[in-house]
Amino acid sequence: MPNRSPHVTRPSWPGLSSAEAATRLAADGANVLAREAARTPWRLIAEVAREPMFLLLLAAALIYLLLGDVTEGLTLLGAVVVVISITVIQQGRSDRALHALADLSSPRAQVLRNGEVIALPARELVVGDIIRLAEGDRVPADVLLREGSAMAVDESMLTGESVSVDKTADAHLAAAPAAIGSSAAAMYAGTMVVAGRGLAEIVATGARTELGRIGTSLADVARERTPLQRQISALVRTMAIAGVVASTLLVILLGATQGDWLQATLSGITLAMALLPEEFPVVLTVFLALGAWRIAKHRVLTRHVMAIETLGAMHVLCTDKTGTLTQNRMTIRKLWTDDAELTLAAEALPSSLPESVHELAEHGILACPRDPFDPMEKAFLALGAAALARTEHLHPSWRLMREYPLSPQLLAVTHAWRASDEPALLVATKGAPEAIFDLCHLPEAEAARWRARVEAMAKSGLRVLAVARSKGTLASEPAQPHDVDFALLGLVGLADPLREDVPAAVALCHRAKIRVVMITGDHPDTARAIAAAAGIVATPGKASADANANADDVLLGSDLDQLADDELAARLATVHIVARAVPAQKLRIVRVLQARGEVVGMTGDGVNDAPALKAADVGIAMGARGTEVAREAASLVLVQDDFAAIVQAVALGRRIYDNIQKAIGYIIAVHVPIAGMALVPALLGWPPLLMPLHVVIFELIIDPASSVGFEMEPADANVMDRPPRARQAKLFGWRRLGWSLAQGALVLLSAILIVAMFRGAGVAEGSLRAMAFACVAFGNVAILIANRRAPNAPSAPARPASSRNPAVAILIGATSAALAIMLLVPPVREVFAFGPLSLLQAATVALLGAGPIALLAIGRHALARGRAPTSAAGDSPARAKS
Repeated sequence: MPNRSPHVTRPSWPGLSSAEAATRLAADGANVLAREAARTPWRLIAEVAREPMFLLLLAAALIYLLLGDVTEGLTLLGAVVVVISITVIQQGRSDRALHALADLSSPRAQVLRNGEVIALPARELVVGDIIRLAEGDRVPADVLLREGSAMAVDESMLTGESVSVDKTADAHLAAAPAAIGSSAAAMYAGTMVVAGRGLAEIVATGARTELGRIGTSLADVARERTPLQRQISALVRTMAIAGVVASTLLVILLGATQGDWLQATLSGITLAMALLPEEFPVVLTVFLALGAWRIAKHRVLTRHVMAIETLGAMHVLCTDKTGTLTQNRMTIRKLWTDDAELTLAAEALPSSLPESVHELAEHGILACPRDPFDPMEKAFLALGAAALARTEHLHPSWRLMREYPLSPQLLAVTHAWRASDEPALLVATKGAPEAIFDLCHLPEAEAARWRARVEAMAKSGLRVLAVARSKGTLASEPAQPHDVDFALLGLVGLADPLREDVPAAVALCHRAKIRVVMITGDHPDTARAIAAAAGIVATPGKASADANANADDVLLGSDLDQLADDELAARLATVHIVARAVPAQKLRIVRVLQARGEVVGMTGDGVNDAPALKAADVGIAMGARGTEVAREAASLVLVQDDFAAIVQAVALGRRIYDNIQKAIGYIIAVHVPIAGMALVPALLGWPPLLMPLHVVIFELIIDPASSVGFEMEPADANVMDRPPRARQAKLFGWRRLGWSLAQGALVLLSAILIVAMFRGAGVAEGSLRAMAFACVAFGNVAILIANRRAPNAPSAPARPASSRNPAVAILIGATSAALAIMLLVPPVREVFAFGPLSLLQAATVALLGAGPIALLAIGRHALARGRAPTSAAGDSPARAKS
C-alpha cells in the first residue's frame, strides 16, 4: 500500500505513540490469523520416515542382519541417518524461504503514529491505532469508522451478501459492536472497501477479530495441488509402479531359479531403490521456493510460487504507463487558456501564477480530492500550495457535497462544492479533453481549435486534461454531470518522466520475443510519444527493435468496444498501444489474447484491475501504489512498481524453469545405469554388482546435485535471446526424455562392456563390482556436466567449466574424493565389497565411464551449431516452439 501523505492535518486523531504501540503489540501479539505452522525438524523426520526410500533402506538393513552381515546392516542404518539429515536440511531450507516470502508479501496499512502517516505491515497493528482506508483497501482488523465520506464495504466473505454496505462515521462509539451489522461504523477484518475513504480506529486484532473467531481452522485446510505438482506426481507414480512391478518380477525370478529368497529380495530392493525417483518432488519444492526467494531479491514478491513456471512462457506483457514505465512523479508543465499559454519549468514549481490562469488552476484543484492518491491530482495540489497559497483561489473551508467518479461512460471526475456561508453549489470537473468538450457542448469550430491544442501538447509527451466549471451556482446536487451547464476553462499538461532503465528493459523483451503492449488512459499522441521513448514503437525515421512495432499500432478504448472478439484478436496481433482505455477493458484484452494461444502478463493497481490480474497467466500488481484487492488477485507484486523488475523476473523465471528441466533430465539419465546394473547382472546370471549400500551412495550424490547443484546453476547466456516456449509445451517432453535416456544408456552399456570384458579375463568379483560402481560414478559426473546446458537452447555457446557454479565444483570434488577413498583405502573398500583395481583397469573405467557422454555432448553441440535459428523477430510467440 502506498504512502499517502495527508493533505490536511488532523490533530484530533494523532494516533498512538510508537512506545505505546510497542507495548500493546507485546501484550496482545501480532495481528495475524492462525496459519500453518513451520515444520519442526522432528516433524520433517517423521515425514521422511514414511517415504518409500526410507522403508526400503530399513528393509535392506534388516535382511543383511538376518543374513548375518552385521557390518553391511549397520552401514545401511548409518546411511539412513545421512539420508534423513540431507532431506531435513533441504526441506527446512525451502520452508524458511517460503515463510520469509510470506512475511515480505503480507498486507500493509497506512497508520497514524506520533501524528504522522506511515506505512506498516498489517501484522504490527494494535488496538487503538488510527488507520487510513480508501477504495480498494482490505480492512486489516476490526475497526470503527471515526471519520470518512461515502464509505462502502463489501462484507460478502463474512455475511454472504453480495451487496456492499454503506458505513457512517461515529466519533464517539466507545466499543466494538458484538455482532456484524450492529453499528454502521463497524468494519471487519478481511472485508474490502469498495468506495470512499476515511479514518478508522482498531478495536480488535488477530484471533480476536470476527474473522479470527470464524476462521481459526483455516490453517488446517489442505492446499490445492498445482498442475505442475500433479504432473510431477504422475511421473513419480508411474516410475514407482514400474519399479515395484520390475522388482517383484525380479524377486520371483531369482527366488525360483536360485532358491535363495532372501538374496532375491535383496536384489529386488536394490532395483526398487534404483528406480524410485524420489528426487522429483524435492527438486520442485526446492527450486520454486528458492526461486521465489531469488525473485524477491529483485523487488518482485511471488504470491503464488507456481507463477514462476509461467514467467518463462510469457508471450505478451501488457503494461500500464504511469508509475510502471514512468516515474509516477507528475508535475504540471503547461497551462493553456483562451488568454494565455504558460509553460512551467521542470526543475521547480513557481511561487506565483499570472491571473489569466488562476481560475484554470483553481478549478483543477477543486476537481481533486483533498487528500489525493493519484499522482496527477497530487500535482494539482502541489501547484496550488506553491503558487496560490496567498490568493483567494484555494478553499480549505468549502465542503465537498458530492463526487462523480471516473467511469467508462464519462472519462472525467466531477465535484460539487458548497462554500461555508453559501447555500448554492459550485461544480468543477476535469478529465479527458474530449469528455470535457462534450460536457461543455462546444461548437464544432471551437472544439476543433481546442483539439489542435490538445494534439500539440500530447505530441510533446504531455498528459493533457481539460478543466471546466459550472457557468453558475446550482441550488441542488445534479443527478449526473451531464445535467450541469459547464464552461471550459482551459487545458493542463502534465509530465511524468520515463524511468531511465525502461528502454533497455523493453529492448530485452524484444530480444526475448516478448511483445510489450502499453495500456493507458492517455491521449493517443501522448501514448505514442511515451511508447516511442520507451522503444515499444518506433519513432519516425527510426526502426524499432520489434519488427512488428510501428507508430500506427494504436487502438482506442472506444474502438475496442465496437470490435467483435475475432476482430479484436486480429487487431491485438499487431497493436502495441491501447489508448483512452479503462481498467474494465483489460479483462477482455487478456481473454482475447489467451484465445490466440498467447501467455499473457498483465499489470494493474486498482480495484477494477483485479479481474484482469486474476485472469492473466501472470498477474502483476503494483506494490507501491496498488490497492490490496489488486495485490491479492495477482501472482506477482512489484515492490517499487518498476518495469525493469518485471523483465528481471522473467529472466529469473526462465532460468529457474531451465534448471528444473536440467535437474529432471539429470535424474532420469543417472537412474538408468543404476537400475540397469541392479537388473542386468541378475538376468545374465552374473553375481550381484550393485547392492543397496551402493545405491545409497549414488543417492547421496544425486540428491544435492539435482537440488542444490542445479538450483544454483547460473542462467545460460542466451536465456533472453530465444522465444518463449509454447503454452502447450510440457515440462519434460519426449525429445528431452530421449536425450536423458540416451545418456543413461551409454553409461550403462559402458559398465556392461567393462564387466563383460574383464569378467572374461578372469577378474575377481570384488574388482568387477568396483569397476561397475566406478564406471557409473564417472558417468554420473559426466551426465551432471552435460546437463548443465539449457535443454531448450542446444545452440547456445559452450559454457565455461563448473567453476561458474561452486556447488557443482564442490559436488564433483566430493564425489571424486569419496570414490578414491572407497577404492583405495582397504578397510573402506571391504565395507563396500570392492576388490583392488590396477592402473589399467582404473584408466579403462574412467575412459569408458565419462568418454561416451562427452562425445555425445560434443556431437549434439556441433549439430546444434549448424542449425539456423528457427524463429524470426516477427514470429508470433504463440507459434514459437521451445
